[in-house]
Amino acid sequence: MYEDKCAFVSKVPNNPVGMSALSEVRHYGVNTEYMLRGGDRLGIYFFEKGSDIRNTNVVYDRAFSAFSLSQPSEYHWENILEPGDVFYFSGVTPAISKYVEDTVRSALKYCKENDIQVICDLNYRGKMWSKEQAQVVMRDLTQYVDVCIANDEDFEATLGIHAFDGDLSTGIDQIDTYKEGMLEITRQFPNVKSVTSVLKNMHTVGAGDAYGAAFVHGLIHRKQSISQSVRVY
Repeated sequence: MYEDKCAFVSKVPNNPVGMSALSEVRHYGVNTEYMLRGGDRLGIYFFEKGSDIRNTNVVYDRAFSAFSLSQPSEYHWENILEPGDVFYFSGVTPAISKYVEDTVRSALKYCKENDIQVICDLNYRGKMWSKEQAQVVMRDLTQYVDVCIANDEDFEATLGIHAFDGDLSTGIDQIDTYKEGMLEITRQFPNVKSVTSVLKNMHTVGAGDAYGAAFVHGLIHRKQSISQSVRVY
């Protein structure tokens, strides 16, 4: 049913809650053989859908989760990744904890040493860390990135590069500043071969994630070029 060959790397508690999470991921054809098991709890978040004038709200409950406390030494990248693979991470991941930040950095260094392509969705979450914290970490990690996905506030919040005025209702009208922001990323980070983004004139939840998934699918599994992968078909 599912043709994509992808694996999810994380850590879940070895209890019914953690095993249920693994089962749900496997249901969608995702390889979970590299998932670590241990710790006491599964990190969760609560999504409250907005209505009328009330905005959408997200509450994170990740403190002391199995993944947030996992150590870089627990992940053996030489057994997980191989030449020709693609490593995908988002800005949410290093924001979870210093341990996870160090784990991501070790993975990226391994990718660079072994010619493994890296795709990063900058994906800033203000409830997880400040812009100042994000910029220190993400500017360091971006030096290992080959393809960067940056949407609206991600540019400035994570890399300190202006591309968006904060008004999601006029996103498409800001296409010129978006383009300049994309070019500035490649100027400041010459290792980044391509920057892609979603332009929209409304506030939506999940649009960038859906786009990122379609983009990576086109790039990897359809063997399309980057320019072909960014098209909606």
